[in-house]
Order: sequence, then C-alpha cells, then structure tokens
Amino acid sequence: MSLFLRVVFSFTMFGDLFEEEYSTVSNNQYGKGKKLKTKALEPPAPREFTNLSGIRNQGGTCYLNSLLQTLHFTPEFREALFSLGPEELGLFEDKDKPDAKVRIIPLQLQRLFAQLLLLDQEAASTTDLTDSFGWTSNEEMRQHDVQELNRILFSALETSLVGTSGHDLINRLYHGTIVNQIVCKECKNVSERQEDFLDLTVAVKNVSGLEDALWNMYVEEEVFDCDNLYHCGTCDRLVKAAKSAKLRKLPPFLTVSLLRFNFDFVKCERYKETSCYTFPLRINLKPFCEQSELDDLEYIYDLFSVIIHKGGCYGGHYHVYIKDVDHLGNWQFQEEKSKPDVNLKDLQSEEEIDHPLIILKAILLEEENNLIPVDQLGQKLLKKIGISWNKKYRKQHGPLRKFLQLHSQIFLLSSDESTVRLLKNSSLQAESDFQRNDQQIFKMLPPESPGLNNSISCPHWFDINDSKVQPIREKDIEQQFQGKESAYMLFYRKSQLQRPPEARANPRYGVPCHLLNEMDAANIELQTKRAECDSANNTFELHLHLGPQYHFFNGALHPVVSQTESVWDLTFDKRKTLGDLRQSIFQLLEFWEGDMILSVAKLVPAGLHIYQSLGGDELTLCETEIADGEDIFVWNGVEVGGVHIQTGIDCEPLLLNVLHLDTSRDGEKCCQVIESPHVFPANAEVGTVLTALAIPAGVIFINSAGCPGGEGWTAIPKEDMRKTFREQGLRNGSSILIQDSHDDNSLLTKEEKWVTSMNEIDWLHVKNLCQLESEEKQVKISATVNTMVFDIRIKAIKELKLMKELADNSCLRPIDRNGKLLCPVPDSYTLKEAELKMGSSLGLCLGKAPSSSQLFLFFAMGSDVQPGTEMEIIVEETISVRDLCPLIQVGKSDQPGSSRVPLAPRLWLPNTIFYKQEPGHLRIMAGYISRSGNKMSLKHLTITESSEAAIQDHWNHQRD
Repeated sequence: MSLFLRVVFSFTMFGDLFEEEYSTVSNNQYGKGKKLKTKALEPPAPREFTNLSGIRNQGGTCYLNSLLQTLHFTPEFREALFSLGPEELGLFEDKDKPDAKVRIIPLQLQRLFAQLLLLDQEAASTTDLTDSFGWTSNEEMRQHDVQELNRILFSALETSLVGTSGHDLINRLYHGTIVNQIVCKECKNVSERQEDFLDLTVAVKNVSGLEDALWNMYVEEEVFDCDNLYHCGTCDRLVKAAKSAKLRKLPPFLTVSLLRFNFDFVKCERYKETSCYTFPLRINLKPFCEQSELDDLEYIYDLFSVIIHKGGCYGGHYHVYIKDVDHLGNWQFQEEKSKPDVNLKDLQSEEEIDHPLIILKAILLEEENNLIPVDQLGQKLLKKIGISWNKKYRKQHGPLRKFLQLHSQIFLLSSDESTVRLLKNSSLQAESDFQRNDQQIFKMLPPESPGLNNSISCPHWFDINDSKVQPIREKDIEQQFQGKESAYMLFYRKSQLQRPPEARANPRYGVPCHLLNEMDAANIELQTKRAECDSANNTFELHLHLGPQYHFFNGALHPVVSQTESVWDLTFDKRKTLGDLRQSIFQLLEFWEGDMILSVAKLVPAGLHIYQSLGGDELTLCETEIADGEDIFVWNGVEVGGVHIQTGIDCEPLLLNVLHLDTSRDGEKCCQVIESPHVFPANAEVGTVLTALAIPAGVIFINSAGCPGGEGWTAIPKEDMRKTFREQGLRNGSSILIQDSHDDNSLLTKEEKWVTSMNEIDWLHVKNLCQLESEEKQVKISATVNTMVFDIRIKAIKELKLMKELADNSCLRPIDRNGKLLCPVPDSYTLKEAELKMGSSLGLCLGKAPSSSQLFLFFAMGSDVQPGTEMEIIVEETISVRDLCPLIQVGKSDQPGSSRVPLAPRLWLPNTIFYKQEPGHLRIMAGYISRSGNKMSLKHLTITESSEAAIQDHWNHQRD
C-alpha cells in the first residue's frame, strides 16, 4: 500500500493537463487532505432498464470509473479477485488492529465489484476505494491519465497481494514478453534481449490503424549498413546487421494504449492527434509473433472494451464502450427513426385505435425522452381521442396506473408513480395482434455477425458514462476512430477463453458467500428506505372543514366556535381513491349521518368559500387534482346551518372597501368620509351596493388606481349598473366610492380628484423614520375615529413599500408642531382613544410600542445648568427608583462618546413636566426624591406616560 501511495503522487504532475472540462468546483473550497462527504437525503435510485450499474463521478474521477468498469467486465479478473477469502485478505473490522494484516485495496475492489453486480442502485460509489488509495478530495477533483492509472493500479494491487495465492494475478492475466533481436549478416549470430509488458503502447501519428502500427513495430526490420554499421561481438568488428522485435508471449488479455497526445517542438505546445485510426473487432496477432507450433486460434483476440477520451490535451472527459461477455445486462433498446412509427392518423382499423397500448405508446413517442407525468398522459389521451381513460378503458383495463404497472415490459413508472417512461426494451409480443407488420415500434437489435439470428447471440455492447449506462450497436464503435472524441485505450481478450454456461446472465456467479449476504442485506435495506421515501413522497396534508361547525355570515362561511374545533388535519396517501378518502372520513366522524359531500374550498379575505364538489369515487386523489394542503369542506352538499350555500368561482365573495359620506345624528351629511368593509358575491350586480347602504339612488365610482388616495376614480354609467363586480374588474381589497345623487356635497371635483380641503380632515400623514430607504418618504392613510392604530401602521408599511418584517418591530409616534417625536401609540388603541386628530402627522419608527404595563420615559443626563442629550427608555411601571437609575445610566453609556458617571439614587420629579428646555439653560420645575423614596415605584410616584425626568449626578447636587 505504501508503494502505491508513492506512485500515485508521481503522476499528479499530469493533473493540469487532464483536468475535467466541466468541473466548476475550485480546489480552494476543500481543505487540503479533508474529505467532502454528504449524506444523501433519499436512497439511491434503482438500476435503469439495462439492469447494469454505473459509477458516480466524485468530481474528476471519470478516468478511474472507466478503468474500473473495464476490470469489472473482465470476468476472469473479477472472479480471481473473488477467490481470495478473508483468511488471506483479512477483514475490514480488523483494519485498526495493530497486529492484523488487512489488505484494504483488494477488499475494497471486491466490495465494489459485488455492488456493481448485485446492489440495486443506479450508480455505485468509489469513495471507500479512493480512501484506501489515500486520496484526498483534491485528488478526487483532479483528473489524471487513465493509461498511467492502469499501470499504477496494477502495481499497487500486485504489492498488496504479495504473500497470497493471488500474488501472480496481474502477471497471469496481463503479462506478456517482447523479444528484440539483432542478426549479424556475416556470421548469422543472433543477439537478443527480452522485455516484459503489461500493455502495449502504439503510435497514432502518421499511422492508419492498429494493425499498421503493429506491423511497423513487430514485422519491419531496421537495417544497419553503410555509415551505420553494427559491432558484432562474435566477429569483433563492424558489420551489416538487421534489428527486429517480435511478440514472444501473449497474455490472455491484451491492453493497448494509443499515443494520442504529442508535443509539437516547433510550436512548443502539446496537441491531441485526432486523425482516423482504425482498430478491428477481431485481430490475428500471429504475424507479429515469433514462429511457434501453437494453434492459429491462440493468436485470435476479440475487442471487449474501448476507453474513449473526449476533449483536448488540456481537458476532457472519459467514458467506455464495453462488451458484456456474460450477458449480465438487458441489451434491448428502441429503434429510433426520424419520424414516429405510430401515429393515430395512420391506424386504420378501429381495433387498433381502441387498444390503449397503441395510443399510449404513440403519445409517449411524441414526448422528449419518451417521458411524461402520469397526470398529463391522461390529459393528452383525452385530447387525442376525445374521451377520458375512465370512460373508455377503465371498465375493461382498470385504472390507468394499474394498466401501466401490468405492462411493465413496455412502461416504466417512477418510484413515486408520478411519471412514466417508454422502455427501450419494450416487447412486441403484447401488441402483435393489434399492429400491422410494417408498423412495429420496437424491435430487437438486428444481428451484426453472420450466422447469428437472435439477439441473445449478438455481442452486447454498452456505453458506460459514469452513472449512465446505455446499450449501443457494435457498429457504433467505428465512430470512435477519429475526432476529439476518440478511442484512447483498447482491451482485447483471447477468443478461445470460454465462459462457463452457469455464468451466463447470472450476476451471483463466483461471488463469495459473505459478499452475497452483505449485498442481500443491503438490498433489503434499500427497499425499506425506498418504501419509506415513497410513502413520504406520496402523502399530503388535507385540511378538513366540518360543515356542522360552520355558519354562513356576512357573505362567507365562518367557524361557529373556533378554527381549532372546526378544522381537522388529515395525512392521506394521494394514490388512494376519493372513495377511500370518504370512507376514512366516515370512520373519523362517527357522529355523521346522511350524505357526505367533499368539496374543494379556499380561504378568501371574506371567509371560507366552496368552489367545487369532488366526484368519481374510483379516481385517485392525483387524478382529481387535489393539491397538498388543500382545504376540503365536508357537508351535505346543500346547506350549512339552514342556509342554502352557493358554490363556484362565479359567486366567490369579494371583500370591498366602500367609502361614503357619514350621516350625522340628525340625518344630515357631514364632511367626514366613512370607509367600511362590505362583502358581495362576485356575480352580483354592482347596483346592489346602493341597496346594502340603504341609498335609494346614487353614483358609484371605481378607483382604478387601486388605493383610496389615488386620483383614478371612474364613475360607472347607469347602463352598466347591472354588470357584475367581476365584469367591472373588482377584486378583493378594491375600493368603491358612493355619491348620493341627492347630496350637494360632492366628494370629487369635475376632474374626479379628491377635494383638498376635505382631504385634510379624513387622512393621517405617516412619515418613514425607520432609517430604511423607501421610494416614498411620506404617505396619506385614510382613517376614521374608530380606525385601529394597528391598521394604520400596516397600511403605512405597505404603501411605503417597506419590508414586511417591520410589522413585528415598528410603532407609530405622533409628531408635534416643533417636529418632536412623542410617545409611541399602542396598536390596540383607536384614533379616538389615542386622542389623535385627523390631519395629524405620525412617524413610523423602529421598535415596539410599550404594553399596558409599561411606561415610555424621556430623560436627560446633566445638571440644571448644562442639560444633557435627551434620551428615551421603556420600563415597567412597577420598577423602583433604585432600579431605574442604573438602567438610565446604562442607556447613557451606550451613547457615542459617553462615559459612566456614578449617580446618587436621587430622581427629580415634576408635577406635569419635570423640566422645560429654554434657550441657554434648563429650568427645574420640581424638587427631588430623597433616599427614603428610593424604594417607591414609578407608579406610586405618579410618574406616567409622557413624564419627563432629569437625572442630576451626586456631585453637582451636593455642590448646589
């Protein structure tokens, strides 16, 4: 293992040359030597239709993934590694024991191969394996050369297996020899030197293909003559000679590395050779080997893996084409054509149109990636044939989701059954009776090799690109001969290597028992987690509003007692039917008698309104389009509390602000505008406003500006009075103005603007003093004497376009004529209770207003000669003078440039105002509290809201 670490760091010099193109994570985001591990919120996705597992990319490990998949699909290598038991490799549990010999790398490779074979997940993780390499997160985010990694990994594995029966694993499968010979032309003496190899490195530049490169390396001779003679040891002189090289020993598995990357010495830069370079699917190596008596079949090799590099020499991505020798994967896919094979217009017979398989396939073929939400599939079916699934097919074929599940060989539902995809391996058997022979959509891959007449005998090739695995045709390999995306490493196996019949399509073959048990347990755990996740993803909350607990009031439904008693929260599986929901509610409400109607309701500003009743007990909640958090009204479908209830969006209640002149006690109109909320059905005539206000005749104005203070009032013509509120464009919160036709005191000028003189007595000015930027510095808020201070504050925040968070941390403070801020006004007061006059100015300030048990005090630190800065404080009215002084002192010390001054516990008190600031001095209006009064509370001393106090320090008081 230590050898491997030394070698690993030897190739980090290639990091910048092969850094991943699409990686956007910089190295400085990760601490050096630290691992970045995230805990998945959901279990990993199951395998795709190919039934093969990919490998997740850790950021820049596509080169590692491609090599590991190649080794995994070398069954002889995989099974040789599996044959090494715990008695030779040790146990993971013992890795921290000082005397234990645990070979981590082969153990992690065994586990990874077992996961790739048996664990039902879309992609395996290499985190544990790279941990065993000693890699940091920086290594995982940096891409290296796969050819170099191949040699390094084999070296590390050989080192780790020393002392086990697998010590010669790499040598047995990949080791070959080359012999270099020089033959003297004079004495015929042969001088030779033998070289070992685990892979052959061949040139790409100026070579047409692999066989051409091998011919140049192992057939053609280099001649020494003329000025370039060879010194023969036997002849002891310079002679003519011929130099050549041959393959002496061929390994069972031949690895070929292509020299795609070169250096241009003229331009002094690296470049990638992208010219055409062919390589055969089957190659005869006999011309390149020493002559021997071996059978010719011993020299025949078949291609089984091609590692592909996409990009340039300064960045790129690796993926691999692999032949599935044991047929472990599902090698079936859709035959793609320029146009969909099936179109409903092309289906002539009624029998074809009537069969749902044909129609559903045609719909899915028109979708991107043949994927669509199940709900949309039903809608598109309705659009295609003009009738819903439930009406046409449900009686014969059952619900749509059940039909899709029963035809799993054609349709693949997601784990939460929300989406469906057309499988690329869909069989024609189920539909052969319904389609003409020339209109087949799916077919097996046609045989590429002569003499093969079924897909089982065809070579099964897959493109494995990190997590994704897709079937490909054998002829697709030709696309990797040239270009920026081209072959980089080739892997061949002897054609005479035969696999045992029991290994075919059997992923459990050769896997040791302890790994079988581990994978079986892991699959059970995965199924459990997926079931839990599936249940969580397929349940939603419903708010049940119980009809007997409601009454109809002011145009909408309202709880009789409280919202808590009237609303029940129910968690329900959305895959169940509406009938199941109704039955569950029946069981919950044991007191219910008679019919039960479930209706979709919504909370609107006026109250609760019923929109539509749910029908079709056989429909699932998804099919009824019920949303998570939906409000469901449970009632008899006719009346609530003896009142007949209108339902639907047409009669939705609208909460409108109605403005009109107030009527005095003697019946005369006064000059004050009253703003009052009224609820009207959206489908009611606009003229009903006059009836509601008991105005026999009048003019109705609509504020198109959207706020009462706007200047966009428009009168509704008499002929439009029979139009509905919705037709007039009114919505919740809209304002309308009523002008009595017999009233001479018009609220609007001829230009339909507010009269300024009347405007002043019905509005309050609110200034933004929150030290927050706003488009408006001051706004006018309409109000009456009974308007709550809270409502004015909220309206001001909205019209000033300030943050909503200020609703919980702001208050309104009156501003006197001198511009001084007075005490905050509690939100619970009306304008009358707060003694605020119309036209007053208020400041919107940060901080909360004092509660009913608190006092808001002004105070100043200083002497009667030199007054200090005026400050404010909120205290409990029960606080004593002794406790008040330190609080005020703390408040002073918080001011800039202040310092703490010892105070005598003496507080000056006024009768009404303690001090009054006049030019040049502070006038004292009352005496002080002696030490005997220190324990008295402010309440006992009759200090009330708006009282002002001055604290005089002890030294000045003694001096005076």
